[in-house]
Amino acid sequence: MLFSALEEGLREKLRHASSERSYSTGQIVQQRGAKADGFYVLESGSVSVGQFLPDGEFRAAALLGPGDSWGELAMFAGKPRVVDVIAREECRIRHIRSDLFKQLMSEHPDASMSLLGALSAQLQEMLDLLAGIRRGSARPRIAGVLANLAGASAGPVMISITQEELGDLLGLTRMTVNTELKQLEREGMIQRRYRKIEIINPEELRNISLVN
Repeated sequence: MLFSALEEGLREKLRHASSERSYSTGQIVQQRGAKADGFYVLESGSVSVGQFLPDGEFRAAALLGPGDSWGELAMFAGKPRVVDVIAREECRIRHIRSDLFKQLMSEHPDASMSLLGALSAQLQEMLDLLAGIRRGSARPRIAGVLANLAGASAGPVMISITQEELGDLLGLTRMTVNTELKQLEREGMIQRRYRKIEIINPEELRNISLVN
């Protein structure tokens, strides 16, 4: 995420100068084709990023958790949004206006190098995806999604996600997801609930996600 590449002081300045809005479960946060007049930072809750199909079905491509941001690339390019975003649960989301962001960057030109590095990393991740990132094993991929949704939390945190959602995001069968979740639960890293998963040890999940 490009926003996270900025030093903490700059991130706080942007937060304090930006508006925050609350969204309820299922509410549309962003629509494809909308003008990119800024970007978003997720303060709490989680959102699904994807596209609505012609028949109205929403096809998720990513799940974002607290601290994640999106929309920076469309803002930089001056192009309309290419994805839809919906709230998966109660959310607090901050909108960082493009004019505010550009003003801060002009006052702190050194920050541009951090953004360039983060942008390069994002492009590399996209190339990995296009080259077939789904060929990795199920365990680290599932652990990575769960760790991402846990955000920066170091202790137990409850996230709202189903086995079906995990399977759709990662191209895995529900049986495979169920098997891996059971193993993570036996190892004490998670505890499954009804349509939710309690993350007991986010740090260990992050470690597992690096093993592919």
